[in-house]
Amino acid sequence: MKALKTYPALFLSLFSSLLVHTQVLNEITNVNFLKSISFKSETGKHQFPLIAKGETFTLQFDDLLAEDNDYYYVIEYFDHDWKPSNLYENEYLSGLDYQRISNHKSSYGTLQRYTHYELTLPNENTQFLISGNYMISVLDANDELMFRRKFLIYERLATIEAGVFRSRELEQFSTHQTVQFSVNPIGVNVRNPNKDLKIILLQNEQWDTAKKLSKPQYVIGKELHFRYDLPAQFEGGNEFFNFDTKDNRVTNPSISYVEQEELYQTYLFTDPERANYPYTFNPDINGDFVINTVMGEDPDTEADYTQVHFSLAKQYSLRDEEIFLYGKFSNYELNENYKLIYNPSYEVYERTLLLKQGFYNYKYVWKTEEGLEKNKISGTHAITENQYLILLYLWDIGNQYDALIGVKTLSSFGIKN
Repeated sequence: MKALKTYPALFLSLFSSLLVHTQVLNEITNVNFLKSISFKSETGKHQFPLIAKGETFTLQFDDLLAEDNDYYYVIEYFDHDWKPSNLYENEYLSGLDYQRISNHKSSYGTLQRYTHYELTLPNENTQFLISGNYMISVLDANDELMFRRKFLIYERLATIEAGVFRSRELEQFSTHQTVQFSVNPIGVNVRNPNKDLKIILLQNEQWDTAKKLSKPQYVIGKELHFRYDLPAQFEGGNEFFNFDTKDNRVTNPSISYVEQEELYQTYLFTDPERANYPYTFNPDINGDFVINTVMGEDPDTEADYTQVHFSLAKQYSLRDEEIFLYGKFSNYELNENYKLIYNPSYEVYERTLLLKQGFYNYKYVWKTEEGLEKNKISGTHAITENQYLILLYLWDIGNQYDALIGVKTLSSFGIKN
């Protein structure tokens, strides 16, 4: 195993994962005062952190303590399945990490004061040498871990043709979707595709339901075909609920009413259980969120925070419920901050979250002792519009790492039979 970086608090937080090389390291948020953690591209557009080698991207977040706090970043490299790599730092990074995040500015004209931080990578201190899976950890001045997030760097060494189809299984024809695709390496020699290639499939950028394919079903010339059904199958789910708080002074079809106290209080309409309802198309952004405001010119520092009040009608079909709010705004994490509390007076489940102005997608998920039921409350349909991401990794036997040599994004809109 590679030598560990000597940052005491970070070492303690990672020790249990790095001690056992086969354990997967997940994203985490350890504090409640850092909000709106996200990535944006060179154009400023919010994005999933998937970046072509040589391009730049920016990590951004808000500190609600609204002070000039010092934060530092540390970068680690991982295999295709997010197990710690055997590489040393100088094999995947040029320059240094554990650098201070120096780009920050204070909010302006907001009821909730905050400091907005940004880190652009690569930069003069830190450059990436190889493609693949990376994790960035943000620490405070005492080396305490604040949060960590995944990001990926890819090379354009293969083309991928893909489509989304209904399941071929009769019982799941109306509820599930399958991703089928072919791969054509154009800038690299794949000696043993059955052993050296790994495919990861993501639905709506969610790692917890990722599918892994290890070998093609058949090969025609240099073209590798993946026509699996069950191994590449996902529940279709349902379109996400949404709300828009870019203007705190008005209501809209998702917002019942707004009150101004010390902070704005935004009350959403009570959401119904949809599992037994027919599918209705409702355009969404597949669980994501976009910060925006009409009350200023720069959403980074002029968008305010509002207390958003969620409520879900009582779920008579569920027993021993643990119901959570779920979306990119929570990084799809299940913790007590996003757990709904039952209010018997109104027969609803409730939760209030402090969120920055913008457009948000969300859904409700049910946690049981057996695991997470993502679509028990919302229902699942084969014709739901979802976004899929295909990640193609090639094992570099000489340098001992999983290079990310190709990616493909596609939608299930207009799904094929």
